[in-house]
Amino acid sequence: MQETDLCLAEIGRRIAQRRKQLGLTQEKLAEQANVTTQFVSYAEAGKRAMRPENLKKISLALGVSADYLLTGDATDKDLLLLSRKLALLTPAQLRSVETIVDECVRLNSAQ
Repeated sequence: MQETDLCLAEIGRRIAQRRKQLGLTQEKLAEQANVTTQFVSYAEAGKRAMRPENLKKISLALGVSADYLLTGDATDKDLLLLSRKLALLTPAQLRSVETIVDECVRLNSAQ
């Protein structure tokens, strides 16, 4: 397998994982991103490279940065997107999220 194919497969895996995390079908993601269902299917399978404008559409529909889809790394843009979501929570919900994050950090530091 060529390096380009591996990269496309990894991007596709991240798209599919995030789509499923959000409870979206390929059809619903395609609708939200204003692309075809076939495009989403090919992207998830790593069969076709995306033009920048389509990568942007998919990342917006999935609520992640294009950088995350390309590299798998969370960026400042991803943190900003998360911050906007956190701002919508009640104080009690925010404390619950904080507890979850603290536990994740604790588990990560124990490894």
